[in-house]
Amino acid sequence: MKLLILGGTADARHLAKVMHQAQPSLELVYSVAGLVRQPNVPATVVSGGFTQFGGLSAYCTAQHVDGIVNVTHPFSTTMGDHAQQASSELGINYWRFLRPTWQQKAGDDWRLFSTKEKLLRALSGYERALLTLGQVSPKELAFLKSDQHIWLRTAVQPTHPLPSHVNWIKAIGPFNEACELALLKQHHIQVIASKNSGGSATEAKLAAARTLKVPVFMLQRPDIKGPTEEDFGALIDRLQAWAETPMAVIA
Repeated sequence: MKLLILGGTADARHLAKVMHQAQPSLELVYSVAGLVRQPNVPATVVSGGFTQFGGLSAYCTAQHVDGIVNVTHPFSTTMGDHAQQASSELGINYWRFLRPTWQQKAGDDWRLFSTKEKLLRALSGYERALLTLGQVSPKELAFLKSDQHIWLRTAVQPTHPLPSHVNWIKAIGPFNEACELALLKQHHIQVIASKNSGGSATEAKLAAARTLKVPVFMLQRPDIKGPTEEDFGALIDRLQAWAETPMAVIA
């Protein structure tokens, strides 16, 4: 039996380790779009997407993949659509894990947005902003004013030159509250722009914002097609049941 893990998250790495311990005979393949850092997982690592293999369906057929579990970032929709389509075409199992969203707590000042464009346009009233939205395109950066002071924090270098008023911070989570507080104070940040990614790796910025009474402009998650699982333990149980029942399709 072979399980393809669509990864790139701490949840995916944890899942690979748990499944390897629970089902040592299960062959694991761990896929990442690009290597920010070499994942320490007990699996064959594939990076760079599946176009190089003729697409996901072609890869799964050639490599005799029996199931796909999608543990990519909650905002990653394209890969999920491809995986769901491939699993349907091939008649193999597909699971999608979505870690729970962050919830507002007492003292939080969140403003909720459905699109990145609306969020970025709304930042115009602030002089100093921290963007933790992942990659931001030139078109999206154009929604910001040139007299603003912007700090863009990402794990990998921006794919295009940044305007002079946008400063890049290279950083890879997990982050702690003390460091986040120091960052906000150092740059006199007045507002944070964030995706509602959920999880603990990047949650410290929310606590720091709460302490300093800095508003958070929160980008809501996109709609995800098909069934999802938010309980990690329940997902592991389902995967183990599948691994112990060869050639079965378990919902």
